[in-house]
Amino acid sequence: MHPILLYNTLTRRKEEFVPVVPGEAGMYTCGPTVYQRASIGNLRTYVFSDVLKRVLEYNGLPVKQVMNVTDVGHLVSGADEGEDKMLVSAARERRSPWDIARDNTEAFLCDIARLNILPPTLLTPATQHIPEMVAMVQELVGKGYAYEIQDGIYFDISKFPAYGRLSGVKLEDQKAGARVEANPEKRHPADFALWRKAPGEHIMQWDSPWGMGYPGWHIECSAMGRKYLGEQFDIHTGGVDHVPTHHENEIAQSQACTGKIPARVWVHAEFLLVHAGKMSKSLGNTYTLDEVVGQGFEPLSFRYLCFSAHYRSKLNFTWDALAHAETGLHSLRRLVQKSAGAPAPEGAASRYAGFVDRFTRAVNDDLNVPRAVALFWESTKADLGGKLLDLAGEFDRILALDLATGKARADEVTLGPAELPSHVLELLEERRAARQAKDWAKSDRLREVLRQKGYAVKDTKDGYEVTRM
Repeated sequence: MHPILLYNTLTRRKEEFVPVVPGEAGMYTCGPTVYQRASIGNLRTYVFSDVLKRVLEYNGLPVKQVMNVTDVGHLVSGADEGEDKMLVSAARERRSPWDIARDNTEAFLCDIARLNILPPTLLTPATQHIPEMVAMVQELVGKGYAYEIQDGIYFDISKFPAYGRLSGVKLEDQKAGARVEANPEKRHPADFALWRKAPGEHIMQWDSPWGMGYPGWHIECSAMGRKYLGEQFDIHTGGVDHVPTHHENEIAQSQACTGKIPARVWVHAEFLLVHAGKMSKSLGNTYTLDEVVGQGFEPLSFRYLCFSAHYRSKLNFTWDALAHAETGLHSLRRLVQKSAGAPAPEGAASRYAGFVDRFTRAVNDDLNVPRAVALFWESTKADLGGKLLDLAGEFDRILALDLATGKARADEVTLGPAELPSHVLELLEERRAARQAKDWAKSDRLREVLRQKGYAVKDTKDGYEVTRM
């Protein structure tokens, strides 16, 4: 077998993965904050962590994966200022935060199932682990790493010289009002909350040695990771947005307690962009998987789109890109399913073994799934006969695209201008002008109008092709 190489954010290099306990792997995945539905940007990160889990298991390493559910403690700033996101949603929707958390957790589990993401070994809601968090905060206070002020208990980063090793942040650059808001009682602007004291009207609060309150976001993951995976485990995953604050703080408070960095390997997925820009609620482009399905796409087309870029590279989402992905996925399935029952020509077994070896090398090289997908396309031209179906099953242990069983649209016939009604031609010309002007939002909107009229548009280097749906 080829060694498993992973890029470790902590050391800033690719390293051979060697588990803490031989023959098994422990992985902590930062789960959803369930104040709202997960966006497709969130889901890209979970597709990545699913691939990582599948690669480890493909290599014979059973994975104990712990995923938290943040149902309290994540403030709107992402650091230590503002209100709890759960309470903001509760006020906006005029519902209980407990009901919002339950509904969005169920929706999240539905989303990951539709994307063929394996469920975690343990799904751990923060609200069910308050005693573990209180105990860890007490430990930090007892060791002199934390102090109490009017609104809560804070971690004193001046007592932890290694702060910043994950992100490369320099404490002298962390001025009040920049990365963090000014709190005159804090010893350093970047000191972060371990426990927040709650006013009497606060909905979600628990008793503690410091009075009624609720945990800080960062202590949740440290306490639950330690409980279920031990003081040091193999891998911690999340999005790159977790690096400068959340994961940096996790390392500080965990190492202050145990003397150990909680995970030996830290692996992070890059952002999903929308039309080459940031995904943002204010821009109205935080699409959910339900919206993807509502546009007529199957969920696994989004999974396939995720495989068009390496997990450490930004991925640009457009509806056109998703349409291309669905076309590619269905084409692969057609080729696989047509091979069922075909005889294996001479040399097919050897070629099959060669593709499996190259596939293993690709996915073991820091999860290079784009290369693995390209290999499968190559295999469809390699005269494998019925062995192509076997190869699809092998690749699908990691790709999980339902290549042998999923829906595959019939071969599409490209329509020429003479075969298209005038109103369709007018829409196509308007869309061509929009693309020339780089008005991608209008281009996508017109593509959807054409889709609703029964026509699929595929952009090519020479223009576009139109097929009837």
